[in-house]
Amino acid sequence: MPSVTHDDAPLLADLMPWSVAPPRLGRGWPAAPDATSLKARWDALMKAGGADRELLFRPTRSRTPHTAVGRLPGRNGGTEKLARASGPCPEPVRILYAPFDEQWLIPDQRLIDAARPELWRVADERQVFAVEAGPARGGAGAGDCAGPPLLVTSLLPVLRTGRVRPLYRRPGAAEPNLAPGLTDHLTARLGHGLSPVDVLAWTAAVAHPAPRGLAVPLTGDPETWEQGVAVGRRMLWLMRRDGERPRLPGGRRPYVRAPLPSRPLTVRYDREEEALLVDEGRVAPVPPEAWDYEAGGVRVLEQWFAARTEAPEPGTLTAIRPHAWPQAWTSELLELITVLALLAELRPQRAMLTQQPIPAPITPAELRGAGVLPVPGSARRPASVLDAHEEGPEGQLTLL
Repeated sequence: MPSVTHDDAPLLADLMPWSVAPPRLGRGWPAAPDATSLKARWDALMKAGGADRELLFRPTRSRTPHTAVGRLPGRNGGTEKLARASGPCPEPVRILYAPFDEQWLIPDQRLIDAARPELWRVADERQVFAVEAGPARGGAGAGDCAGPPLLVTSLLPVLRTGRVRPLYRRPGAAEPNLAPGLTDHLTARLGHGLSPVDVLAWTAAVAHPAPRGLAVPLTGDPETWEQGVAVGRRMLWLMRRDGERPRLPGGRRPYVRAPLPSRPLTVRYDREEEALLVDEGRVAPVPPEAWDYEAGGVRVLEQWFAARTEAPEPGTLTAIRPHAWPQAWTSELLELITVLALLAELRPQRAMLTQQPIPAPITPAELRGAGVLPVPGSARRPASVLDAHEEGPEGQLTLL
């Protein structure tokens, strides 16, 4: 691979300097593929008392029912110690639980070992999170089934992979999380203006693993830039899944050909028939590229099914789940197959951008000469967000 995509390419860690470690739940039961189960789990916890509540809670070193913590920014959960808490479940929120797996979470800091409040402070309808997907199976760039190394989502990411980089440092799409002076330098080189989303789109299209982290080759060639941004915008739309829903052309759209069972146990793939076999249920057509699609070295569809079919430990809160396969999950499955198939179609265009020398490359040396690098230390720290008061433990006011 050309050196321009390795040693001569800037690092994502410098171009989007503020990053946060991914949230760590510490226990599985506060998250689920459906919101109704979460409310039932909360109710079961509230009905239990003393030692039974502690046993159901699953204490860790970071969280027990007696831990005093504040309210999550922007949420309405309680702040009294969970050991004596009562009342309804905080309204579950949609999260990205695993690559391409959208689930639900009870947004209560008392339940989460490391909630990363700095992420919740900037999470709103205009925020976009970039998340490092983790290494591919067999090493960087292994296989034709690996997805992009950078995932993008509009939901709060709770992935156990790499660091989370919000596109904006403040709510309301204010103060882009980009190296100071980067967009001005790119504008001067390209001869036209660009937006923070353009930079993220380019990054999603060309980012690839390098010895010191994810590398992001930059170009001063307007035509190449437009090509990369177009590919990246398509990727962002598919990964974020907001707005108009993605669809495959007629004849290629997946349908349920035989009803899925009420409680599926196994899933396998028939390559000859291009069919997903869920026990006696059947979904087709499912392109091989969708079935083989991997993120972080794991087949996405297999991981998605495992999260909904693996038998939980009896007597735990996780065991509270739907008695039958919800119709909503089937709809989500069909959309996920569509998204993976359409993303796989972009691989040749990504390969053209990442496996050939970038024309008019913008190197780290050029960025240093322009004063863009090194980024100031303040750009690597969260911004002060003072728009709202936050309630601390036991109802005390938190000062930020």
